[in-house]
Amino acid sequence: MKDYKKYYLLPATPEEVYIALTNPFTIRLWTNEEAEMSEVPGSEFSILGGSIVGKNLEFVQNQKLVQQWYFGDEGADSIVTVKLHPHKDGTSVELLHTNIPDEAFEDIVEGWNEVYIGNLREFFSEF
Repeated sequence: MKDYKKYYLLPATPEEVYIALTNPFTIRLWTNEEAEMSEVPGSEFSILGGSIVGKNLEFVQNQKLVQQWYFGDEGADSIVTVKLHPHKDGTSVELLHTNIPDEAFEDIVEGWNEVYIGNLREFFSEF
C-alpha cells in the first residue's frame, strides 16, 4: 500500500471548489458523468460514472472533505483527504490519498493529475 500527497492550484475560490466537489449537479458539469454525492457523513458516493465509489466520512464546509475509496477486497481503508486553502490565485488544494493498493498506484496518480484535478482546472478556467 502506498500514499500520495500533492498540492494543486485551482483558479477558483475555496467555496467554488467545495461546491464542485460536493454538489452532484456540479460534479456532473466537470466530469460529464453521472454522480451520486451527499454531504452526510456515512453516505456512499459514486462519481465518474461509477469508476470512483466509496463512503463520505467528514465535511467541513469550504475547507475539507474526507472520503473512504473502495478498492475491491483490500483490507485497509483507502482514505482521501482534501483540504482547501485560500491562495492569492484561487485555491490551494491539499490532497492526501492513503493506502492505495500497489498495483493501482500509478493509475490513481494519473487519474488525480489528468482526470480529477485536470477536469476541475479546465472547468474553472472556462469562467
